[in-house]
Amino acid sequence: MGDVLAWVLFFVMLIAIIVMLVFQLMCLADLEFDYINPYDSATRINSVVMPEFITHGVLCFLCLVTGHWVMSLLCIPYLYHNVRL
Repeated sequence: MGDVLAWVLFFVMLIAIIVMLVFQLMCLADLEFDYINPYDSATRINSVVMPEFITHGVLCFLCLVTGHWVMSLLCIPYLYHNVRL
């Protein structure tokens, strides 16, 4: 039962990360079509960068703690990229 709850939690966190990435892409699309100025676009994108990094870090930590080694190994390169930023 605990394994199912862990996977549901992982799924919800992944959906949250995908929503944040789609929001960033929509802001960039609005910027490309001149619907928004660069300052407002950067402000909107910067407001979701830290929550995205934190969510992904928590996801990697939970994968590591619950023993999902393959998932944690798949998360490590992106986590390394986020830490280096």
